[in-house]
Amino acid sequence: MTAKAAFPPNLSPRALVSRLPFWAWQILIAFAIYLVVSYFILAAFPEAEPRLRFSLEPIMSASMAIQVHVTGAIATFAIGLVLLCAPKGFGLHKTMGWAWVFAMSLTAISSFFITGIMGNNYSPIHALSAWTMIGLPFGIAAIRRRDIQKHRHTMTGMFVGGMVIAGLFSFLPGRLMWEIFFTA
Repeated sequence: MTAKAAFPPNLSPRALVSRLPFWAWQILIAFAIYLVVSYFILAAFPEAEPRLRFSLEPIMSASMAIQVHVTGAIATFAIGLVLLCAPKGFGLHKTMGWAWVFAMSLTAISSFFITGIMGNNYSPIHALSAWTMIGLPFGIAAIRRRDIQKHRHTMTGMFVGGMVIAGLFSFLPGRLMWEIFFTA
């Protein structure tokens, strides 16, 4: 039996790979990087035994800027999931879209009041916040021009990059979200 005959034509590995949208590849690559970085961080600190638990104490003792940032990020993520999963153009899409833009702006702006990864300096993740503040008006302008494809591409890109990928890296060992979910 040849390798070609092992898979039905519509389920070949090449066909499966070509069917994945670009954003799915971005998430898969980010997740792989996350796993590698997390492994090295945890290997450097063998005394840190991650245990699944939930405590709001780390967020309650954080600065106001961090509390605003986390609240905005959670709201942006939740609203974004609804917008992506619901049928496009449903009755509340425009209202929820404006709420998403507000929450995304709040999340991006509040990030400029947070430092710590690189001392008191901005980290490369702040470039994503700046790009968000530039990209949001482009997404809004696209829908006002009735360019639905451009609007969908811009807003989905910001959700995947700003919420899913950046959110994933907020769960690295030693960061605040890690402390909320995985430390004793």
